[in-house]
Amino acid sequence: MVRTFTLMAAALLVAPAFAEDATYKLTGENTTLKFVGTKKDGKHEGGFKTLTGTATCGGDPTAMKIECEIDCASLYSDNEMLTGHLKGPDFFGVKENPKASFKSTKVEKDGDKVKITGDLTLLGKTKPVTMTCTCEHKDGSLGLKSEFTIDRTQWGMTYGDGKVDNAVALTLTIACKK
Repeated sequence: MVRTFTLMAAALLVAPAFAEDATYKLTGENTTLKFVGTKKDGKHEGGFKTLTGTATCGGDPTAMKIECEIDCASLYSDNEMLTGHLKGPDFFGVKENPKASFKSTKVEKDGDKVKITGDLTLLGKTKPVTMTCTCEHKDGSLGLKSEFTIDRTQWGMTYGDGKVDNAVALTLTIACKK
């Protein structure tokens, strides 16, 4: 009896974070995707201004679905010359690959967080990525934040090998309301 009560109490504590079913529209106003690239003599920060997609959430956090398309031409950085270089064929090749995308394939509970795995498509290549997120879904709003790292070379971005670090830190923040 005590064990059953404890399990029910634990379920009630988790349930409010994912109370109602809802689909949220992701836009550049409510969703940010930023990056930090590093090299021996420093780092550069940037991100993408334009993206579209949806996040669907319900009572079960593991049923969450996220789909997002990123406009690579909206890429920006802290240096105008670098922004132009990043848009060129050495990195994103925006003319040939104007869009990148992410589609979740699996969501798992990870303590008080969620671990979202999905397919990230860059430069026409699709590779799996996993990000651990803080996530809150209640009262008609969705908040999600994740900081994770990808290896840019998996998508063919090999420019500056040995001078530019292959690991790129990404920060995804979603703050949506119905």
